Amino acid sequence: QGRDFSFDDCGRAFTCLPVEEPGAPAEALVCNLDSLLGTMTHRLCVGSPPGVWVCSTDMLLTVPSAPEIDWDGFQGVRVIAVPGSQAYARNHGVYLADEQGLVRDIIYKGTEAQIQQCAGPDGTVPLVCGVVFFSSDAAEQLLATHVVPPLDACTYMGLDSGAPPIQLSLFFDIVLCMAGGMTEEDFVKGGGDAIVRSARSVLWTALRAFPLSMACIPDASYDYMTTSASDHICSLTLLPGSASHFCFCKTAHSHVDQPWLLEDGSSVTNCLLEGAVRLAAGSVIQHCHLQGPLEIGPGCLLSGLAAGSSPALQGCPLCDVVLQGHHVQLHGLPCRVFTLTGRLDDWQSPADEATYLNVPWAEFFHRTGIREGDLWDAEMPRRSRCLLSARLFPVLHACEALGLEDVLWLLAPAAVAGERLVRWRAAWRMSWQELLPCLDKAAELGARRALFFLQGQHKVRRVLLGHQDSSLLPLTRSAIHEGYHEAVLGTLDEVASTAGDAGIAARALACIADVLGCMARGEGGLRSGPAANREWASAFGRLESGDIAGGVRELAAERQKWMSRPALLVRAARHYEGAEQILVRQAVMSSCQFVTVGQAELPPLGHWVQVVCPARLDLSGGWSDTPPITYEHGGAVVDMAVLVDGCRPIGARVRRISEPELRLVSLGGTPQSEAAVELVCRELEHLQDYCQPHAPGALLKAAFICTQVVQFPSQKPLRAQLMESFGGGFEVHTWSKLPHGSGLGTSSILAGAVMASLYRAAGKAASTESLIHAVLHLEQRLTTGGGWQDQVGGLVPGIKIGRSKAQLPLRVEVEKIPVPDGFTQTLNDHLLLVYTGKTRLARNLLQDVVRNWYARLPSAVQNADALVSNAEECAQALRQGNLPLIGKCLDRYWQQKKCMAPGCEPLAVGCMMDALRPYVYGQCLAGAGGGGFLYVLTKGPRQKEALQQILTKTEGLGNFSIHSIEVDTGGFSVEVVGCDPK
Repeated sequence: QGRDFSFDDCGRAFTCLPVEEPGAPAEALVCNLDSLLGTMTHRLCVGSPPGVWVCSTDMLLTVPSAPEIDWDGFQGVRVIAVPGSQAYARNHGVYLADEQGLVRDIIYKGTEAQIQQCAGPDGTVPLVCGVVFFSSDAAEQLLATHVVPPLDACTYMGLDSGAPPIQLSLFFDIVLCMAGGMTEEDFVKGGGDAIVRSARSVLWTALRAFPLSMACIPDASYDYMTTSASDHICSLTLLPGSASHFCFCKTAHSHVDQPWLLEDGSSVTNCLLEGAVRLAAGSVIQHCHLQGPLEIGPGCLLSGLAAGSSPALQGCPLCDVVLQGHHVQLHGLPCRVFTLTGRLDDWQSPADEATYLNVPWAEFFHRTGIREGDLWDAEMPRRSRCLLSARLFPVLHACEALGLEDVLWLLAPAAVAGERLVRWRAAWRMSWQELLPCLDKAAELGARRALFFLQGQHKVRRVLLGHQDSSLLPLTRSAIHEGYHEAVLGTLDEVASTAGDAGIAARALACIADVLGCMARGEGGLRSGPAANREWASAFGRLESGDIAGGVRELAAERQKWMSRPALLVRAARHYEGAEQILVRQAVMSSCQFVTVGQAELPPLGHWVQVVCPARLDLSGGWSDTPPITYEHGGAVVDMAVLVDGCRPIGARVRRISEPELRLVSLGGTPQSEAAVELVCRELEHLQDYCQPHAPGALLKAAFICTQVVQFPSQKPLRAQLMESFGGGFEVHTWSKLPHGSGLGTSSILAGAVMASLYRAAGKAASTESLIHAVLHLEQRLTTGGGWQDQVGGLVPGIKIGRSKAQLPLRVEVEKIPVPDGFTQTLNDHLLLVYTGKTRLARNLLQDVVRNWYARLPSAVQNADALVSNAEECAQALRQGNLPLIGKCLDRYWQQKKCMAPGCEPLAVGCMMDALRPYVYGQCLAGAGGGGFLYVLTKGPRQKEALQQILTKTEGLGNFSIHSIEVDTGGFSVEVVGCDPK
């Protein structure tokens, strides 16, 4: 704990600093001890030989990133010094060292001449800063003295043997004996009484042989935490240089309703400030829950005040005072005591020459009517009468509860003081000196913790309702570790059910999944997995029907049954992610308002409507089109429609047939192939698995429902619906020449082709913009939850950039990118497609990306920013026709994909990319990665054969193949081709 400290009941080491660490794995208050540990571990100790570091905790120490301490040939003991002014040194210790950096003497509160002697060329002096390093030899020697009398009296072994305790100073007893300028006689004689002289003699014998060197750290700074309130307030409000690994901030771990009322140069840490709380520059509030309106002037330190103190403060403007609430234990009785002092008061100066509340004691006595006899016993010598021993602070009253007003009246004008004086005199009062041993540090830390999580709950609301990109995971981890997870879960339930916004509610449910996942502490299985247990079905049903509040309530009730062990917690987390996906689907389905369908001529019965589409190549920005990123952050993707080996690889055709049924046929790779899968739907229930992506024909069933060719669910049977509207049923054929998991956007483009042909065959017409949004809607109904870039890439011809704003309803806007004349042909000559022979198996890729986004991991947020800015840069490079710059964007894009979905680069693909690197401007796996097609932008034109040879020579690649691609400037086509499609 160190020596007593007037401004923090937990001592100097645990004094909180106005600091937040955004990168820390768990969110917590940062105290001086954390700062010192960080400075020691990451700055001073780096590169030191084996030994023992000793560091005082009664100072604030700031050290630049990594001081170059030279450890070559080091032996003995080394002290660390920081440069300081000669004026500061008058009240502190300084080292006198020679040219070689060996310490000659340690001077404490020296004369001007002595201090001048220690100064360097720049006029600064090396201050003693409480950090010493003992080599392992020196540490061993020092340790060996603990059994030698009288030094054994510094340990409990000696005390238990009956030896009188002795107090030694690290610097002036242990370190000083190694200073070169010391003689044995001077050192031993300087020890005061006989016992200390004997101890010094033992230390001299043990340690004198070790050299004592000094390392003075340039740019470092050091503040001893004195008993001066001015110094303490100053050290918490003055922003230290960037040399510290911590950055001081105005509000740290605090919720402030009206932050604009806090002036620059003020500081608020671990507080909840509700209503109008005005704080002047040069004032500090820590560990307080206050309710405005309050006015706190300059020069104040407020600490440990609970909400109940606010009424007393409301009519009382404060200036230059220290007001603290303390937890005290009096013979096992817990109580709260308030102390009030002035910023300029000195604790130990005799009352005759000192101040209280910044005015001379005589003036204070005159104003309040308090007499000296009220504060000090008559027998106490006048020199001992000081603020430290003054019984000023009411602790208990025989018949009334005491509160903050019982010390605030000490500030009041004489007119008000009269009635309060009687009550004050009747109370049992204590001095700060008497209170110190009674401080209840455990209760104080408990209160700080409770307040930390109370402001944490406000932070949860603020971040979610304000759409902020702050991660709540560090707070979640702390809450679980400290047993506050129920409070956090309750807050998340409340936000989800009252936000009135599917987007916010979805993120709140994702945060609940994170709490449950963290509670499992790495046990209980994978976070990604199935989420269709019947126990959760009722809650899911409510969410599906749009009753978010009811759904959240039912989820919370069900959750209680799944909290007992890790496996259940992880399964509950999966179901919360399932619930969040329902709300994401609802948010995205708001985009169907941008689908407009007109009337067209109904093609004759039996006539095919055929649509063939290019594939798409994503050049930059993919993942930023994925919900919820696309409507919470905003997205931008550059992609191009491409022919693969000279043809459009994806297609669908639809015709009306006389039987009132739906025939769904999936062909092989071409329109002429044999049927691979054939399904006939005659009843509505045959369509009900349309939302299970792996069910046969799910995509085609969803297309019938989303185009509203079929009403589902409906009281009217399927046959009746088809006969009434169309006089018969439909037959649909689909095909794709691209392998499964190609990364070229097949499924979304196929959905677009099916919907386009279905609309036309049903006598309707939809624009390309409508189709883009209709596919988004279909994929949400299908529950595959994709983004919009695939259909933009395949349905809009040529090269373009699609964008979505950070808002709902989700609307995609597409801008064609004009390229210089002839540049499209240049691209065709320099782009090649390499099939890697690997299919993507990463089914949980999307879940992981969405989970990291909802947790707002800083890496995910920065990466989303980078994806969008890279897309805009890539569009600019295309406008300029700059191949090397486009290549740079592709390479950067691949790094961004790997950051978004780690594990999307199989080993063989990495080898392939390494082999091709010298020959290409840039390269990237298409789509989400993990396999499928690699596209490369070659330095030379028409390099297909050259690349074939390079890859053939490369080991470990498996079955690759190289394909030509060219930009498709025509886009997809819809044609009525008569009865025979061949």
